[in-house]
Amino acid sequence: MKPYPLKFRPIYKQRIWGGRKLREFFNKDIPAGEKIGESWELADLPDDKSVISNGELAGQTLSSVIQKYPKEITGDENFSGPFPLLIKFLDAEDILSVQVHPDEQTCRRLGRGVPKTECWYIISAVEGAVIYKGLKKGVSKEQFAEAIKKGSIAELLTKVSVEAGQCHFLPAGTAHSIGAGLLIAEIQTPSDTTYRVFDFNRVDDSGKARQLHIEEALESIHFDASGDNLSVTTIGRLVDCKYFKIDKGTQGQNCELLLSPGKMKTLIILTGSGTITGAEGNAVDPVRNSTTAGIRQKQEISNGVEFNAGDTLLVPAVYEGAIQFADDTQYLTVTV
Repeated sequence: MKPYPLKFRPIYKQRIWGGRKLREFFNKDIPAGEKIGESWELADLPDDKSVISNGELAGQTLSSVIQKYPKEITGDENFSGPFPLLIKFLDAEDILSVQVHPDEQTCRRLGRGVPKTECWYIISAVEGAVIYKGLKKGVSKEQFAEAIKKGSIAELLTKVSVEAGQCHFLPAGTAHSIGAGLLIAEIQTPSDTTYRVFDFNRVDDSGKARQLHIEEALESIHFDASGDNLSVTTIGRLVDCKYFKIDKGTQGQNCELLLSPGKMKTLIILTGSGTITGAEGNAVDPVRNSTTAGIRQKQEISNGVEFNAGDTLLVPAVYEGAIQFADDTQYLTVTV
């Protein structure tokens, strides 16, 4: 395998709370007339596997390529999968349900589920936008269960005003909800286990309420942890936990950043554009793209992989090269 940065076909998820911002901000080709709440950019779950969209490996799933080339991709010849990250863009046109994801101990106790820790990077926020992150100090399991019956759960959650550029860390066991008017990059462990405990009495177009998982949620929430203690960061190292590390980078137009081999990296491009060129390739002038939305160029540049705002790229562990930035660019680098 000649390593190169891998790009992927998005997996779109229609959600009752979704909107159309993924097209507005990133020119994503989302289905017409549908409320797309999630774009899974990098996934390796049993029912949702990312497919490579560029280069000689195009059309193959990430999981199949890692099975063939574990050391080249991950740096570990004994890597058996699944890929250790799930990366999404979320478009919350409306508020999400109050929910929780279990930790490892809860999954063992319940005998089901896959643990999930996550973080939210706020890409865009309307004025007055909020998230709900953790319980208010002192809330007990009994109080929370009673609030479920009364429909007053939101009053027991820590309400946080948010703005673009913030990163909010949510360890497993944290009750949470995303408010309306937010576009978010979500980085998490590879799990789709979600226990909804309250959905604001919402129904779908057929008048049917979504399923709740009250018993599982009450078992999963960490009632001894307060939302007041959860961190928010804006620059540099955003998250440093046992599952992943996230760094925010900013580069100006015509800057170059060297990529050294040794560790697999995932790049999430928030704004701007550029080209990644391998060490053996010839330098290529990237195509300049000055539009705010970042018009997506479908073709690959000779000896290089072009990227635009809204792209997620996996840089193999053995890859060596450089990033040339065509525009002022903000991006997240995720390592495990």
